[in-house]
Amino acid sequence: MTRTSEQGEGKLARVKVTRRVHFSAAHRLGREDWTPEENRRVFGDCSNPNWHGHNYELDVTVAGEVDESTGFVYDLKDLRDTVERLVLADVDHRNLNLDVDWLHGRNPTTENLVVAIWQRLTPALPAGVQLERLVLWETPRNYVEYCGE
Repeated sequence: MTRTSEQGEGKLARVKVTRRVHFSAAHRLGREDWTPEENRRVFGDCSNPNWHGHNYELDVTVAGEVDESTGFVYDLKDLRDTVERLVLADVDHRNLNLDVDWLHGRNPTTENLVVAIWQRLTPALPAGVQLERLVLWETPRNYVEYCGE
């Protein structure tokens, strides 16, 4: 069957779609093998032994060809459900240092968190849908972006 699209004869349009989700979590940055003074020097207030928290926003962008029958790359409701099941269920209103098994052994910086989220989501996507980009907002002014290896 020959498919036509705005991309031209025989080519399906490749589109990126993004879903934004929200979660709140506590954490403390630091290294167990460093003194409290060294952790304070490097991580500042984020090394507070009594923890601190953030209201995170996570943008999940996937890409693929537009399905001819549905008009979707990936149903955004299904994307939301996947993110909720594999990420939000574990991190929302949790302590990232203590409560999240897939973060054990990692300093829960925003950088490490976004890479770990990528590793959780990538294998769960259906064939033909690729995780393209994650943007994790720690505050309204600070975010990290990850696009895979």
